[in-house]
Amino acid sequence: MIRLFIPQDLSAGAELDLDEGQSRYLAAVMRQAVGDEVLAFNGRDGEWRARIAAVGKRAVRLQALAQTRPQQVGPDLDLVIALVKRARLETIVEKAAELGARRVRPVLTERTNADHTRVDRLQAIAVEASEQTGRLDVPQVVDPERLDRLLAAWEPGRRLLFCDEAGDAPPVLEALSGAAAEPWAILIGPEGGFSAAERDRLRALPFATAVTLGPRILRADTAAISALTLWQAAAGDWRARPELP
Repeated sequence: MIRLFIPQDLSAGAELDLDEGQSRYLAAVMRQAVGDEVLAFNGRDGEWRARIAAVGKRAVRLQALAQTRPQQVGPDLDLVIALVKRARLETIVEKAAELGARRVRPVLTERTNADHTRVDRLQAIAVEASEQTGRLDVPQVVDPERLDRLLAAWEPGRRLLFCDEAGDAPPVLEALSGAAAEPWAILIGPEGGFSAAERDRLRALPFATAVTLGPRILRADTAAISALTLWQAAAGDWRARPELP
């Protein structure tokens, strides 16, 4: 069944007017008509079965029928990623949504090879990935900021998994052995790697854990996917038995 992220509140009988893009997708692309049903979620009220109540020239209206799944909270995991070229960054955001990250935080480092990005485009990719993967929320993509500023204002209580390409740190699974279910962030550097000054600062931080992703040098998108996968296996919600519908 088609799933849609809808920002409006969801409750029994609620009428939901879709935006132009979603309306065009349902009516013109997917050829849905009055009476057809979809699934809707907003990140707050769980997942709901909804019926198409009206199809206009520019808008489709839904009516919420019944909740199919209650709201669930996934792991509190940020992905901090140095800006890379557009195609790779879009892949990273898509896979971060599929792998359960709660936020994606682009950063500028000393060797970053890109200096801007379209956050609205990345957020739309996160929404689409969440719709397709069955998530009940959508990861937030925040505006880029400098790495040094992010570290200076680091959130108290959040651990940082620093993926150090130098290769002299312990493997991820070894470093995460016995890790608690607490707020975490994963840091992936630029294609040119962290500078010596950045590495020294990161290794000196009390909340940071330096790890290696193996003997080979990975591109940023491969490194992000690998680190997210290993973190989920060791400390995330992959360890919990999934609830059956």
